[in-house]
Amino acid sequence: MAVTSRALELRRAGVDVISMSVGEPDFDTPPHIKAAAIRAIEAGKTNYTPVNGLPELREAVSAKFARENGLHYAPEAVTVTSGGKQALFNAFFALLNPGDEVLIPAPYWVSYPEMVALTGAVPVPVPTTPESGFQLDPGELEARITPRTRMVVLNSPGNPTGAVFPPEVLEAVAALAQRHGLMIVTDEIYEHLVYDAEQVSIGRYAPDHTLTVNGASKAYAMTGWRIGYAGGPREVIAAMNALQSQSTSNASSVSQYAALAALTQPAETARFTEQARRAYRERRDHIVAGLNALGLPTPTPQGAFYVMADTGRLHPDELEAARLLLEQARVAVVPGTDFAAPGRVRLSYATSLESIGEVLRRIAGVLEH
Repeated sequence: MAVTSRALELRRAGVDVISMSVGEPDFDTPPHIKAAAIRAIEAGKTNYTPVNGLPELREAVSAKFARENGLHYAPEAVTVTSGGKQALFNAFFALLNPGDEVLIPAPYWVSYPEMVALTGAVPVPVPTTPESGFQLDPGELEARITPRTRMVVLNSPGNPTGAVFPPEVLEAVAALAQRHGLMIVTDEIYEHLVYDAEQVSIGRYAPDHTLTVNGASKAYAMTGWRIGYAGGPREVIAAMNALQSQSTSNASSVSQYAALAALTQPAETARFTEQARRAYRERRDHIVAGLNALGLPTPTPQGAFYVMADTGRLHPDELEAARLLLEQARVAVVPGTDFAAPGRVRLSYATSLESIGEVLRRIAGVLEH
């Protein structure tokens, strides 16, 4: 957000800045979803809904989990939130006590450790390597389990790395959770953006130990609509609902009707997600090849729409490298500092091929000097 703010400041001053920093689809929300929202407004469906979401939306989420993920959550074991971020926040505050330890594979999305720390619990990074494509080693995870460990947080496909954890890794993590009595919170918001791997929900292997978080933002280009949802053990969902009842109450009623259309018109929605996936894959291949050709080593992500580039050729400090790219190349990226990815920056390829080509040309110009 800080990088985006500086980029906007430069743009207001008339500087041509290309932003590769924001994790947001560059597609518009599909027409059938927007039409459902308009119908809801015109029908006056603008009142409070149940705290945990419209019954028909929770039924649709339940059906989606069964249809697409092989997960069997009754509608009563589903909750709807104001974005996936609130589902995660509710889960951490419902499940964690001060001093508890939470294992989080790193690099990680910046909000996971911050949310955990807000509860008084302790985030414990579990390192992964670029050589492995940032794949999680269950042995590294197990080595960090202590008597205070209560939770494992997974994000697959992942932000910022694009890593997709394979079934055998998820099975091993599920077995660890069951053996040690740990809760798994899995964020699967990028599940429809997978290119060279199989996307599997870990909840299949340890349903009683898993809370599955998802939402409408990335798959359906609905970031601003703020609809997330989660399914899991009923007592966990009940605690999350109790917390939400004293904080935000229900998610936007109109946005819920829009999400309902996304989930109950699967053929139309699938056409959109497949079109987006093809575009992202082409962009991914272009930017990965270009960055590696420039001497900025970049593993090929298997999902999401981010790459993590090694910027040692620009500067050994990722903050300084990001500053150079913004001030000299006029390209906004996110330094890996808060992702626990020193020496790397994150670039989002949720932008056009033309913009990616121009970004590569601009970076080449900086390197040549």
